[in-house]
Amino acid sequence: MQKNILLSAAFALCSSLIFSQSFITSVTARAGKEFPKIDVEGKAKFKVYFPDAKSVILEGGDGMQNIEFITTKDKEGFWNVSTSPLEIGFHYYWFNVDGKRTNDPSTELYFGYGQPTSAIEIGSGEDFFFRKEVKHGQIIRDSLFSAVTRGTRNFKVYLPPGYGTGKFPVLYLYHGTGEDMTGWEKQGHLGAILDNLSAEKKAREMIVVMDYGVALNPEQEKMPDDYPRTVLSSQNIDRIMVTELIPYIEKKYKTNGKRAVAGLSRGSYQAMLIGTRHPELFSAIGAFSPVIYEGTALQPFKELPIGNLLKTRRKPFLFIGIGTKEIARFQDFNKILTTYLDQNKYPYIQYQSPGTYHEWLTWRRCLYRFSQEIFR
Repeated sequence: MQKNILLSAAFALCSSLIFSQSFITSVTARAGKEFPKIDVEGKAKFKVYFPDAKSVILEGGDGMQNIEFITTKDKEGFWNVSTSPLEIGFHYYWFNVDGKRTNDPSTELYFGYGQPTSAIEIGSGEDFFFRKEVKHGQIIRDSLFSAVTRGTRNFKVYLPPGYGTGKFPVLYLYHGTGEDMTGWEKQGHLGAILDNLSAEKKAREMIVVMDYGVALNPEQEKMPDDYPRTVLSSQNIDRIMVTELIPYIEKKYKTNGKRAVAGLSRGSYQAMLIGTRHPELFSAIGAFSPVIYEGTALQPFKELPIGNLLKTRRKPFLFIGIGTKEIARFQDFNKILTTYLDQNKYPYIQYQSPGTYHEWLTWRRCLYRFSQEIFR
């Protein structure tokens, strides 16, 4: 009898260990923090200390809209949240604590939705954006004074591992709405992606300029935050690119005169605007989760001179990427763009990121593929 009790206790202990080990801490957790945790099915657990709260509700971005969750509060004042399986990818989230948006104190913060925001990463089994034992480039901060906005513009510059050994092409890269120039470095893991590709000889080493995706002078900043203002800001970015940013970069850094431009979501519109206005300046244009602003049914490209691509002698390489689970709005933009290109027989590559939403795993995959196609 005693033997059976001991065996049962041992089995229970092993089962408990197996269950506890099935959840691992998210890579977005701060050092020394145990939560948030994820299991192999993508279910997540959160544990946050809000002892005086009456209500704690988990909220988040596109990839967390359809999840179910259970919330309980223990006697110590910790709120425990368990979810149904989340989709693969990088997802912003926060807690609604008695009506107030509150970040998870256990995670690193990423600039998203216009402010520092918590996030959780659900692994896809890929490692192309992991930091590996290869030669690494560096990402530095830089800035210039813009006559267009009448102020200082900050941006980041990735210098490849071989920088200093010759001259390099430049990719100008834009982030999305509610984010800033830290996005491609921190959420997008740009450095690791390009370092790995360089080490594997799958892509040319390149300089990457991660520019800020808003450009308004003091009077324009007072305008309502709507699509017309976004278009105006993008047009300012175009002016800055041609008259200020490219001259600055090519004077300060070791460049070879070859350029590409790309961006995600709002940044895709900015990249297409710049690239189609100046096809002679860029050999490639990348639109990741393409967006088209201020179009109409009769004039879908009213504020985007896509027709310039059909007229220019120099035909930039065009890459269009989108997540297969992105909402209808983005799928519609993608369809409008690809239909136009098909009708006019303009060559492009369409990439569909399997199983991803409007989020950073989609855009990491797009960058991974786009960077292998350019500067050949």
